[in-house]
Amino acid sequence: MSSIPTPTQAPRGSLLNANAMQKLLAFASLVALVIIFSLFSPNFFKSENLIAIMLATAVNGVLALGVTFVIVTSGIDLSVGTVMTFCAVMAGVFITNLHLPIWLGVLGAIVMGALAGMTSGALIAKLKLPAFIATMGMMNVTKGLSLVISGLKPIYFNDSPGYTDIALGSVINLPGFAIPNAVLIFFTLAILMSFILNKTIFGRYTYAIGSNEEAVRLSGVNVDRWKIAVYALCGAV
Repeated sequence: MSSIPTPTQAPRGSLLNANAMQKLLAFASLVALVIIFSLFSPNFFKSENLIAIMLATAVNGVLALGVTFVIVTSGIDLSVGTVMTFCAVMAGVFITNLHLPIWLGVLGAIVMGALAGMTSGALIAKLKLPAFIATMGMMNVTKGLSLVISGLKPIYFNDSPGYTDIALGSVINLPGFAIPNAVLIFFTLAILMSFILNKTIFGRYTYAIGSNEEAVRLSGVNVDRWKIAVYALCGAV
């Protein structure tokens, strides 16, 4: 009588090698792009261009850090762009209209982003709405709030010049090259988020929910609470 074949598992070493190879290929692709762009454009390595690239990367990178947690839980958040705009509008309201200190206005804007993310998480966890639908609704809500609160007019920080220095200023000035603070904020947050995702209970539950949500629920974990926390973190970041 023939025995039933059992599925073979890939050795742990091969999985680690595959992950390392994937990261190496991604880094090699980046290096190849830099080489190609530098060959086709003599202005690529000019300090102004590099600073512009770093600033653009920093904005998208910070947004990606928060969405990473949502994606790990097998979710999606379509509202990160409009929530960012909403937080910027609220920072303008707090600082220019209410004349709050800059640090308090920025903190208030972060809290508003966290509330938006928390609302999306509650709709997903409690009302069982699909993440695509809930976050699309939040995208339109925050977009509308931004237009209504700002009155379709730009908000100027003429009385708070230090506000723009948060991102465009520089605390590290190299000879002929000043690294914008936005880049430093991005790298600092990247290190912090990596630590949270890999070394804390919050990160372990995030991975667990994305792997098998029902198993985590049957283990006695309050999945709804952790999901709301994940979306709140995404909105705050």
